[in-house]
Amino acid sequence: MNWSTKTWYEIASIYQSITKMPFIEELIQGTLPVEKFQFYIAQDSGYLEHFGRALALTAARAHDTQDTLAFIRFAEGAIVVENALHQFYMDDYSIPDKETIEPACHHYIHYLKSTVALEQVEVAMAVLLPCFWIYKEVGDYIYKNQQSVNNPYQKWIDTYSGEEFGKLVEQAIAICDRVAAQCTPVQQQAMTDAFITSSRLEWMFWDGAYQLKKW
Repeated sequence: MNWSTKTWYEIASIYQSITKMPFIEELIQGTLPVEKFQFYIAQDSGYLEHFGRALALTAARAHDTQDTLAFIRFAEGAIVVENALHQFYMDDYSIPDKETIEPACHHYIHYLKSTVALEQVEVAMAVLLPCFWIYKEVGDYIYKNQQSVNNPYQKWIDTYSGEEFGKLVEQAIAICDRVAAQCTPVQQQAMTDAFITSSRLEWMFWDGAYQLKKW
């Protein structure tokens, strides 16, 4: 069994709890209150800036040239594709370009950047993976279960359930599996631990948006 399969099994309960969150259930129904989605988009926009930097730093630290190029593309995709999605909703809902980074987002981005900067590069790759993989799985889950034909959040759903995003996720998983295969069991466990923590922070991010948690 490869690293990604074993590690996804480790976070299965976290993923299931994410799909049952009020934020996700109401996003599916198109009934999520606008102020909660606005809060989420503002925080996600702030997160994206730091996530892109973490991807770029991982690209610089990668041992394989192809991995460097892949993580540069991931950073570009995060900044260009997802930023376009954010800008659409920020314009539509008149959300300011710069908002205060609130607790859940602050915790997540600083965990990512500290891990990427200080841990071995294989752990850096693993800590960034949940943002790709969980979003893809959640996007697919919402797409399959959506109940509204005029969902105001359809563009968000289409982005994360789309084929283009799916290819990026598959590539990121494949890279982590390949580098994990070259690691010791201790190193592989460090990768798994980082992946689990990021997955927990994904849950916290959505919960923070739904609860409108501020400093």
